[in-house]
Amino acid sequence: MPLTTPSGCGTALVTPFRPDGSLDEPAFRSLVDWQVASGINFLIPCGTTGEASTLSDDEWLRVVTLTVQTVAGRVPVFAGCTHNSTAVAVERAQRIAKVPGLTGILSASPYYNKPSQEGQFQHFSAIARAIDLPIILYNIPGRTAVNMEPATVRRLHTAHQNIVAVKESSGNLAQISECITQARPGFHVLAGDDGVGVNVVELGGKGLVSVASNEIPAEMAQMIQAALSGDFAKARAIESRVGALLKANFCEPSPAPCKALLNLMGKMTDTVRLPIVPATADARAKLTAIAKDLGLIQ
Repeated sequence: MPLTTPSGCGTALVTPFRPDGSLDEPAFRSLVDWQVASGINFLIPCGTTGEASTLSDDEWLRVVTLTVQTVAGRVPVFAGCTHNSTAVAVERAQRIAKVPGLTGILSASPYYNKPSQEGQFQHFSAIARAIDLPIILYNIPGRTAVNMEPATVRRLHTAHQNIVAVKESSGNLAQISECITQARPGFHVLAGDDGVGVNVVELGGKGLVSVASNEIPAEMAQMIQAALSGDFAKARAIESRVGALLKANFCEPSPAPCKALLNLMGKMTDTVRLPIVPATADARAKLTAIAKDLGLIQ
């Protein structure tokens, strides 16, 4: 079967919890339905924004399964699947690949180990050989302490046809541009930060993996679709209107601000899991003012 390559605006889904910290499955299903109905092009459960590092293996599998079941084939679903042990990462990829209807996985560079470029190449090659599903590479050196250089990205997508995209969160537009110019046909470079989504599309990227689309899915989808169609005036106008929210989502460790706003909107509790703590009163005040300005709350 042909491999699905993500494009457009995808949402890095938050994981709703009840006040006692357990999974809130009804809230999660509602969030997923709202995302799809709002025009989001693909979904990524169990990434950084989904607090994947605090989910048990059973919870991780349950969240991915819930996403796929709720989506019911309407948009692609790429499950977060990261570990700093290559052997464990392979085992997890093989396990998640058995979820019926799952499109593919997103996997970040090994964290803490600080592997070389060759180490990263071997790590992702092992994952790519272990499964037939499409793989999105995830470069986020601010969290993993290691950068995946454009030459390594190129080596990987040249060597493995099921490595179909990279979510680039280095914040380095020159590096992102190099990834784009070196990409084989059909390989997509996706922005990993809301604030540079339009810039990356302007450079030739194929979309954005967004945090803000948890809160404003229609606006973020419209912004990226406008950019992809070449209407940068419209894309920049939306970007300008929602820019304060894009920044406020990271005024404190993510996803606490995002969950605080979703709580204000009545979508879920603001419960997060340690070591993330709930948004402070100052952050809530800032988010409340922005939400009122955008018409998200009364």
